[in-house]
Amino acid sequence: MQQALGKEIANAWEGAWNNGDYTPLRNLLSNDFERVSKGTESTVDANGFIQQIDEMRSAFPDMTTTLQKVLPSGEDIGFFWTTEGTFTRPLGNVPPTGRRVTTSGATLSTIKDGKIAHEQATWNMTALLADLGLPSLASAFETVDSEAPDSDETRERLKDFNKQFVTGVTVITAHDDQDMPRGLAANAYCSVSLDPPLILVCVQKTSSTYPSLFRSGHIGINILSTQQHETLEVFASKSPDKFANVSWHRGPNGTPLLHDSSASIEVEIKERFQALTHTIFIGRVRHAEAIDNNPILYKAGKFFDSEGLQPL
Repeated sequence: MQQALGKEIANAWEGAWNNGDYTPLRNLLSNDFERVSKGTESTVDANGFIQQIDEMRSAFPDMTTTLQKVLPSGEDIGFFWTTEGTFTRPLGNVPPTGRRVTTSGATLSTIKDGKIAHEQATWNMTALLADLGLPSLASAFETVDSEAPDSDETRERLKDFNKQFVTGVTVITAHDDQDMPRGLAANAYCSVSLDPPLILVCVQKTSSTYPSLFRSGHIGINILSTQQHETLEVFASKSPDKFANVSWHRGPNGTPLLHDSSASIEVEIKERFQALTHTIFIGRVRHAEAIDNNPILYKAGKFFDSEGLQPL
C-alpha cells in the first residue's frame, strides 16, 4: 500500500516541480497539511507549498528535479531528490545571478488516511542560496518584526546623529546584463581592512541599479571630486542613462570607473549580506587609482568643497 502510494506521490511531485502540474500533488495533500523546513523551522500549508514550487519554477525556468530514492517506512515515506537549474529570474527579493546550481535534499512525508498530512524537509531557501554561492543571504526572506517596530523618536534621533557625520560621496558602478554601464550615488561606504584589502558599501534594494550590482562579480567605487558637480547631479537623479554625458573608462576587470574622480577602486564582490531594505556588499580591492583632485564632502543633506580645510 505505502509503496504504491509512494510511487503516486513521486509522480505527482515530479509533475509539479518539472511541469507545473500542481493538481495531482494538491489532491494528495490533506486539508490540514503542513510542511516544515528544517533549520529555519518555517511552516507553510498546502497553498503555501504550491506557491513555493511556483516561485522556484519562475526563478529557475529550466529547472529539472529527479527523485533518487523513495523509501516507505510505516506511516512515513522518505524522498531523496536532486534539482538542477539556472537562476535567471528574481526569487523573492533576490535578483538573479545567472548561475547554474545543483542542489539536493530529503523530505519525510507522514501519511494519514491516504494523504500527506505533514512534511519535514531538510532543504530550504537558505540552502539553495548557499548552493548558489550566496551563503550570507539567509535573512533575504525575513520580514520586519511588526510586533516590535522602531519608534518615530528613534528614527528622528538617528537622523540627528547622521547629520553630524561628515562623509565623502561615492558613485557605485557596474555593468548590467546587456553590458551597459550602471551606477548610483551613495555615501554608505567604509574600509574594512587593509590586509586583506576589504571594503563595504550599502545599497538600497529599491534602486534601479541594485540588480546590476547584485549580479556583478566586480563593482567600481568612485570618490567624487569637486570637479564633478554635474556628475553628482546626474547620479543623484533618476536619469535613465546616467552615463550618456559622463566620461569613464574600464578597470582591469571591465568595471566602469569615472574620469576625474578623486580616487576609484575596482572590487571583487565576496559577500552580499542582507539588512532587509539594503544589501551590504563586502568586496576585495583588485585595482585602485587616485589623482590630486579634492573630494566633495557631504553633511546634513548638503555638499561642500573640501578645498581649504585646515588641519587641527
